[in-house]
Amino acid sequence: MISKTLTAASTKPLILGILKQGKSYGYLIIKKIKEMSGGRMEWSDGMLYPVLHRLEKDGLIRSEWIMADDTRPRKYYETTAEGKQALVAEKEQWVQVNTVLSQIWDIKTT
Repeated sequence: MISKTLTAASTKPLILGILKQGKSYGYLIIKKIKEMSGGRMEWSDGMLYPVLHRLEKDGLIRSEWIMADDTRPRKYYETTAEGKQALVAEKEQWVQVNTVLSQIWDIKTT
């Protein structure tokens, strides 16, 4: 399992990345994260929804209620133009962190 601290730090870029692919709702976001991580990241509703609300408040995502055939209404989320820009910035930062970690871990000691 991936630590809660690292999971929490990665929620914003992960959610924005998933929503960049298209509209999605909470349960499906949780399911995608679990599948994509091979079960090593498990999010709960209590963890996801506060982040979704914060991202919406910050203007990075927007939501709408959609009623599909024979199902209850679901709140779907999608990225805004600001959210897409934020994802680019998040990606650059994560790549930088990954580069530094890779360099540190690849240091040979004598």
